[in-house]
Amino acid sequence: MAAAPTASVTAADIAAAVQRLEAGELVGLPTETVYGLAADAENPQAVAKIYAAKGRPADHPVIVHVARDADLAHWASTVPEAARALAAAFWPGPLTLILPRRPGVATACAAGQDSIGLRCPAHPVAQAVLGQFRHGRGGLAAPSANRFGRISPTTAAHVRAELGDDLLVLDGGACAVGIESTIVDCTVQPPRILRPGQLQADALAQVLGVPASTLLRPTEGAPRVAGALPAHYAPRTPLLLRSREQIDADWPRQTAAGQRIGVLALAAPATGAAHWLALPATPAEYARRLYAALRELDSAQLDQIWVEELPDTPPWLALRDRLRRAEHGSGPR
Repeated sequence: MAAAPTASVTAADIAAAVQRLEAGELVGLPTETVYGLAADAENPQAVAKIYAAKGRPADHPVIVHVARDADLAHWASTVPEAARALAAAFWPGPLTLILPRRPGVATACAAGQDSIGLRCPAHPVAQAVLGQFRHGRGGLAAPSANRFGRISPTTAAHVRAELGDDLLVLDGGACAVGIESTIVDCTVQPPRILRPGQLQADALAQVLGVPASTLLRPTEGAPRVAGALPAHYAPRTPLLLRSREQIDADWPRQTAAGQRIGVLALAAPATGAAHWLALPATPAEYARRLYAALRELDSAQLDQIWVEELPDTPPWLALRDRLRRAEHGSGPR
Protein backbone atom coordinates (compact mmCIF):
# COMPACT_ATOMS: atom_id res chain seq x y z
CA MET A 1 0.00 0.00 0.00
CA ALA A 2 1.24 3.48 -0.87
CA ALA A 3 2.52 5.70 1.89
CA ALA A 4 0.22 8.40 3.21
CA PRO A 5 0.65 11.68 1.32
CA THR A 6 0.51 13.76 4.52
CA ALA A 7 0.69 13.10 8.24
CA SER A 8 -3.06 13.68 8.68
CA VAL A 9 -4.38 11.86 5.58
CA THR A 10 -3.88 8.12 5.45
CA ALA A 11 -3.88 5.71 2.53
CA ALA A 12 -7.25 4.49 3.80
CA ASP A 13 -8.59 8.06 3.67
CA ILE A 14 -7.45 8.35 0.06
CA ALA A 15 -9.10 5.05 -0.85
CA ALA A 16 -12.36 6.10 0.83
CA ALA A 17 -12.37 9.40 -1.05
CA VAL A 18 -11.71 7.68 -4.38
CA GLN A 19 -14.52 5.21 -3.69
CA ARG A 20 -16.96 8.05 -3.04
CA LEU A 21 -15.86 9.98 -6.12
CA GLU A 22 -16.21 6.94 -8.37
CA ALA A 23 -19.69 6.40 -6.90
CA GLY A 24 -20.71 9.91 -7.97
CA GLU A 25 -20.40 11.60 -4.57
CA LEU A 26 -18.64 14.82 -3.53
CA VAL A 27 -15.38 15.15 -1.58
CA GLY A 28 -13.59 18.16 -0.10
CA LEU A 29 -10.12 18.11 -1.65
CA PRO A 30 -7.07 20.16 -0.64
CA THR A 31 -4.96 21.77 -3.34
CA GLU A 32 -2.07 24.19 -3.06
CA THR A 33 -4.37 27.08 -4.06
CA VAL A 34 -7.65 26.58 -2.16
CA TYR A 35 -9.78 23.60 -1.12
CA GLY A 36 -11.97 22.25 -3.90
CA LEU A 37 -15.37 20.55 -3.92
CA ALA A 38 -14.53 17.57 -6.10
CA ALA A 39 -16.65 15.29 -8.29
CA ASP A 40 -16.15 13.05 -11.29
CA ALA A 41 -15.82 15.49 -14.20
CA GLU A 42 -17.34 12.99 -16.65
CA ASN A 43 -20.37 12.19 -14.51
CA PRO A 44 -23.03 14.86 -15.21
CA GLN A 45 -25.09 13.92 -12.16
CA ALA A 46 -22.05 14.24 -9.90
CA VAL A 47 -21.10 17.62 -11.37
CA ALA A 48 -24.71 18.76 -10.88
CA LYS A 49 -24.27 18.05 -7.16
CA ILE A 50 -21.40 20.58 -7.09
CA TYR A 51 -23.60 23.26 -8.64
CA ALA A 52 -26.41 22.51 -6.19
CA ALA A 53 -24.16 22.47 -3.10
CA LYS A 54 -22.48 25.74 -4.01
CA GLY A 55 -25.51 27.51 -5.48
CA ARG A 56 -23.37 28.01 -8.56
CA PRO A 57 -24.98 29.55 -11.68
CA ALA A 58 -25.36 27.08 -14.53
CA ASP A 59 -23.44 29.33 -16.94
CA HIS A 60 -20.30 29.38 -14.77
CA PRO A 61 -17.83 26.64 -15.84
CA VAL A 62 -15.73 24.54 -13.49
CA ILE A 63 -12.06 23.59 -13.85
CA VAL A 64 -11.13 19.93 -14.35
CA HIS A 65 -8.17 18.69 -12.28
CA VAL A 66 -6.04 15.96 -13.80
CA ALA A 67 -3.14 13.74 -12.77
CA ARG A 68 0.51 14.51 -13.49
CA ASP A 69 0.72 12.24 -16.54
CA ALA A 70 -2.78 12.93 -17.88
CA ASP A 71 -3.44 12.64 -21.62
CA LEU A 72 -4.53 16.17 -22.52
CA ALA A 73 -5.82 14.91 -25.86
CA HIS A 74 -8.54 13.01 -23.98
CA TRP A 75 -9.97 16.35 -22.88
CA ALA A 76 -8.97 18.75 -25.65
CA SER A 77 -9.61 18.53 -29.39
CA THR A 78 -6.27 20.24 -29.99
CA VAL A 79 -3.39 20.99 -27.63
CA PRO A 80 -1.34 23.94 -28.91
CA GLU A 81 2.41 23.90 -28.43
CA ALA A 82 2.08 26.92 -26.14
CA ALA A 83 -0.16 24.91 -23.82
CA ARG A 84 2.25 21.97 -23.80
CA ALA A 85 5.14 24.31 -22.99
CA LEU A 86 3.27 25.92 -20.09
CA ALA A 87 2.19 22.55 -18.70
CA ALA A 88 5.75 21.23 -18.91
CA ALA A 89 7.08 24.30 -17.09
CA PHE A 90 4.44 24.82 -14.39
CA TRP A 91 2.50 21.59 -13.79
CA PRO A 92 1.87 20.39 -11.18
CA GLY A 93 1.13 23.89 -9.96
CA PRO A 94 -1.29 26.82 -9.75
CA LEU A 95 -1.92 27.17 -13.50
CA THR A 96 -5.15 26.46 -15.40
CA LEU A 97 -5.07 26.13 -19.19
CA ILE A 98 -8.16 26.86 -21.28
CA LEU A 99 -8.21 24.56 -24.32
CA PRO A 100 -10.68 23.64 -27.07
CA ARG A 101 -12.83 20.90 -25.56
CA ARG A 102 -13.13 17.57 -27.30
CA PRO A 103 -16.80 17.12 -28.26
CA GLY A 104 -18.79 15.07 -25.78
CA VAL A 105 -16.17 15.21 -23.01
CA ALA A 106 -16.90 16.79 -19.60
CA THR A 107 -19.88 18.62 -21.04
CA ALA A 108 -21.32 19.32 -17.58
CA CYS A 109 -18.16 21.24 -16.62
CA ALA A 110 -18.22 23.54 -19.65
CA ALA A 111 -21.35 25.61 -18.95
CA GLY A 112 -22.37 25.42 -22.59
CA GLN A 113 -18.99 26.35 -24.03
CA ASP A 114 -16.73 24.49 -26.43
CA SER A 115 -13.69 25.07 -24.19
CA ILE A 116 -12.40 23.33 -21.07
CA GLY A 117 -10.17 24.44 -18.18
CA LEU A 118 -7.52 21.92 -17.09
CA ARG A 119 -5.18 22.03 -14.11
CA CYS A 120 -2.74 19.61 -12.49
CA PRO A 121 -2.62 20.48 -8.76
CA ALA A 122 0.62 20.21 -6.80
CA HIS A 123 -0.79 19.22 -3.39
CA PRO A 124 0.28 15.66 -2.46
CA VAL A 125 -3.22 14.72 -1.30
CA ALA A 126 -4.78 15.89 -4.55
CA GLN A 127 -2.09 14.05 -6.50
CA ALA A 128 -2.73 10.87 -4.51
CA VAL A 129 -6.47 11.00 -5.16
CA LEU A 130 -6.03 11.75 -8.86
CA GLY A 131 -3.47 8.98 -9.17
CA GLN A 132 -6.01 6.41 -7.97
CA PHE A 133 -9.24 7.86 -9.34
CA ARG A 134 -10.20 5.94 -12.49
CA HIS A 135 -6.69 4.40 -12.35
CA GLY A 136 -5.15 7.83 -12.90
CA ARG A 137 -7.05 8.48 -16.13
CA GLY A 138 -10.01 10.41 -14.75
CA GLY A 139 -10.55 14.07 -14.03
CA LEU A 140 -12.12 15.86 -11.09
CA ALA A 141 -14.25 18.96 -11.35
CA ALA A 142 -13.21 20.89 -8.25
CA PRO A 143 -14.26 24.53 -7.84
CA SER A 144 -13.64 26.14 -4.47
CA ALA A 145 -15.49 24.36 -1.65
CA ASN A 146 -17.67 27.26 -0.52
CA ARG A 147 -20.99 28.88 -1.34
CA PHE A 148 -20.79 30.59 -4.70
CA GLY A 149 -19.25 34.05 -4.62
CA ARG A 150 -18.12 33.86 -1.01
CA ILE A 151 -14.63 33.61 0.51
CA SER A 152 -12.65 30.62 -0.73
CA PRO A 153 -11.60 28.03 1.90
CA THR A 154 -7.93 27.45 2.66
CA THR A 155 -8.36 24.92 5.50
CA ALA A 156 -10.51 21.85 5.99
CA ALA A 157 -12.27 23.64 8.86
CA HIS A 158 -13.36 26.40 6.47
CA VAL A 159 -14.96 23.77 4.21
CA ARG A 160 -16.83 22.07 7.04
CA ALA A 161 -18.04 25.40 8.42
CA GLU A 162 -19.47 26.30 5.04
CA LEU A 163 -20.76 23.01 3.65
CA GLY A 164 -21.39 20.92 6.77
CA ASP A 165 -19.92 17.91 8.54
CA ASP A 166 -21.59 15.33 6.29
CA LEU A 167 -19.14 16.07 3.49
CA LEU A 168 -15.96 13.98 3.52
CA VAL A 169 -13.10 16.47 3.63
CA LEU A 170 -9.49 15.35 3.31
CA ASP A 171 -7.51 17.54 5.69
CA GLY A 172 -4.30 18.43 3.89
CA GLY A 173 -3.48 21.39 6.13
CA ALA A 174 -3.53 25.06 5.20
CA CYS A 175 -3.12 25.78 1.49
CA ALA A 176 0.40 26.85 0.57
CA VAL A 177 -0.57 29.38 -2.13
CA GLY A 178 -3.88 30.59 -0.74
CA ILE A 179 -5.48 32.14 -3.84
CA GLU A 180 -6.87 30.56 -6.98
CA SER A 181 -4.80 29.54 -9.99
CA THR A 182 -3.71 31.73 -12.85
CA ILE A 183 -5.99 31.01 -15.83
CA VAL A 184 -4.44 31.23 -19.30
CA ASP A 185 -6.53 31.10 -22.47
CA CYS A 186 -4.74 28.84 -24.97
CA THR A 187 -7.58 28.89 -27.49
CA VAL A 188 -5.91 31.98 -29.00
CA GLN A 189 -2.32 32.70 -29.98
CA PRO A 190 -0.46 34.11 -28.30
CA PRO A 191 -2.24 33.02 -25.11
CA ARG A 192 -3.73 35.56 -22.71
CA ILE A 193 -4.33 35.67 -18.97
CA LEU A 194 -8.01 35.57 -18.03
CA ARG A 195 -7.50 35.45 -14.25
CA PRO A 196 -4.27 36.50 -12.52
CA GLY A 197 -2.74 34.31 -9.85
CA GLN A 198 0.56 33.48 -8.20
CA LEU A 199 2.13 32.65 -11.57
CA GLN A 200 2.65 36.03 -13.19
CA ALA A 201 2.85 37.24 -16.75
CA ASP A 202 6.64 37.64 -16.82
CA ALA A 203 7.22 33.98 -15.82
CA LEU A 204 4.69 32.73 -18.38
CA ALA A 205 6.06 35.01 -21.08
CA GLN A 206 9.58 33.73 -20.54
CA VAL A 207 8.46 30.18 -21.29
CA LEU A 208 6.44 31.26 -24.33
CA GLY A 209 9.07 33.60 -25.72
CA VAL A 210 6.67 36.55 -26.00
CA PRO A 211 6.49 39.95 -24.28
CA ALA A 212 4.57 39.84 -20.99
CA SER A 213 2.32 42.63 -22.26
CA THR A 214 0.81 40.29 -24.89
CA LEU A 215 -0.50 38.03 -22.14
CA LEU A 216 -2.27 40.95 -20.44
CA ARG A 217 -4.14 42.22 -23.49
CA PRO A 218 -7.94 42.81 -23.38
CA THR A 219 -10.08 39.69 -23.04
CA GLU A 220 -13.28 40.65 -24.88
CA GLY A 221 -14.87 37.56 -26.40
CA ALA A 222 -12.79 35.20 -24.26
CA PRO A 223 -14.29 32.01 -22.82
CA ARG A 224 -16.13 32.39 -19.53
CA VAL A 225 -13.90 31.15 -16.70
CA ALA A 226 -14.11 30.52 -12.98
CA GLY A 227 -13.76 33.47 -10.63
CA ALA A 228 -14.02 36.19 -13.26
CA LEU A 229 -17.38 37.71 -12.32
CA PRO A 230 -17.29 41.27 -10.90
CA ALA A 231 -18.53 40.02 -7.50
CA HIS A 232 -16.61 37.10 -6.01
CA TYR A 233 -14.45 36.00 -3.03
CA ALA A 234 -16.69 38.16 -0.85
CA PRO A 235 -17.52 38.35 2.88
CA ARG A 236 -21.06 38.91 4.10
CA THR A 237 -19.81 41.97 6.00
CA PRO A 238 -19.56 45.07 3.77
CA LEU A 239 -15.93 45.49 2.67
CA LEU A 240 -14.30 48.76 1.62
CA LEU A 241 -10.88 49.22 0.04
CA ARG A 242 -9.20 52.27 1.57
CA SER A 243 -5.79 53.91 1.65
CA ARG A 244 -3.77 53.63 4.85
CA GLU A 245 -4.14 57.38 5.29
CA GLN A 246 -7.93 57.10 5.16
CA ILE A 247 -7.93 54.22 7.62
CA ASP A 248 -5.67 56.00 10.12
CA ALA A 249 -7.75 59.19 9.89
CA ASP A 250 -11.20 57.59 10.20
CA TRP A 251 -10.54 54.67 12.55
CA PRO A 252 -10.53 56.65 15.84
CA ARG A 253 -13.64 58.63 14.95
CA GLN A 254 -15.66 55.63 13.76
CA THR A 255 -14.76 53.45 16.72
CA ALA A 256 -15.48 56.29 19.14
CA ALA A 257 -18.94 56.57 17.57
CA GLY A 258 -19.60 52.92 18.36
CA GLN A 259 -18.99 51.51 14.91
CA ARG A 260 -17.45 48.04 14.87
CA ILE A 261 -14.81 48.26 12.16
CA GLY A 262 -12.42 45.47 11.24
CA VAL A 263 -9.19 46.35 9.47
CA LEU A 264 -6.92 44.28 7.26
CA ALA A 265 -3.68 46.18 6.75
CA LEU A 266 -0.02 45.78 5.88
CA ALA A 267 1.11 46.92 9.33
CA ALA A 268 -0.27 47.18 12.85
CA PRO A 269 -1.69 50.49 14.16
CA ALA A 270 0.40 52.82 16.31
CA THR A 271 -1.68 51.77 19.31
CA GLY A 272 -3.52 48.54 19.97
CA ALA A 273 -6.88 48.04 18.29
CA ALA A 274 -9.45 45.27 18.33
CA HIS A 275 -10.29 43.56 15.03
CA TRP A 276 -7.17 44.90 13.32
CA LEU A 277 -5.22 42.22 11.44
CA ALA A 278 -1.80 42.96 9.98
CA LEU A 279 -0.73 40.76 7.06
CA PRO A 280 2.82 40.43 5.70
CA ALA A 281 3.88 43.04 3.15
CA THR A 282 5.05 40.38 0.68
CA PRO A 283 2.59 39.13 -1.95
CA ALA A 284 3.16 35.39 -1.40
CA GLU A 285 2.74 35.55 2.38
CA TYR A 286 -0.20 37.96 2.10
CA ALA A 287 -1.93 35.59 -0.32
CA ARG A 288 -1.36 32.59 1.93
CA ARG A 289 -3.16 34.29 4.82
CA LEU A 290 -5.71 36.51 3.05
CA TYR A 291 -8.82 34.33 2.96
CA ALA A 292 -8.40 33.07 6.53
CA ALA A 293 -8.07 36.68 7.71
CA LEU A 294 -11.18 37.74 5.81
CA ARG A 295 -13.10 34.82 7.30
CA GLU A 296 -11.96 35.78 10.79
CA LEU A 297 -13.18 39.35 10.37
CA ASP A 298 -16.38 38.24 8.65
CA SER A 299 -17.29 36.10 11.68
CA ALA A 300 -16.74 38.92 14.20
CA GLN A 301 -20.16 40.61 13.75
CA LEU A 302 -18.66 43.84 12.45
CA ASP A 303 -20.37 46.74 10.72
CA GLN A 304 -17.66 47.04 8.07
CA ILE A 305 -14.31 45.60 7.03
CA TRP A 306 -11.69 48.06 5.79
CA VAL A 307 -8.87 46.65 3.69
CA GLU A 308 -5.76 48.68 3.01
CA GLU A 309 -5.25 49.18 -0.72
CA LEU A 310 -2.32 47.18 -2.03
CA PRO A 311 0.58 48.46 -4.15
CA ASP A 312 -0.29 48.90 -7.83
CA THR A 313 2.61 46.76 -9.08
CA PRO A 314 2.66 43.41 -10.97
CA PRO A 315 3.45 41.18 -7.95
CA TRP A 316 0.26 42.40 -6.27
CA LEU A 317 -2.00 42.15 -9.36
CA ALA A 318 -3.80 38.93 -8.39
CA LEU A 319 -4.44 40.12 -4.84
CA ARG A 320 -5.77 43.45 -6.03
CA ASP A 321 -8.05 41.50 -8.37
CA ARG A 322 -9.43 39.33 -5.55
CA LEU A 323 -10.02 42.26 -3.21
CA ARG A 324 -11.71 44.37 -5.89
CA ARG A 325 -14.17 41.55 -6.57
CA ALA A 326 -14.62 40.95 -2.84
CA GLU A 327 -15.52 44.60 -2.33
CA HIS A 328 -18.04 44.45 -5.19
CA GLY A 329 -19.73 41.33 -3.84
CA SER A 330 -19.58 41.99 -0.11
CA GLY A 331 -22.52 42.48 2.17
CA PRO A 332 -25.66 40.43 2.85
CA ARG A 333 -27.61 38.92 -0.03
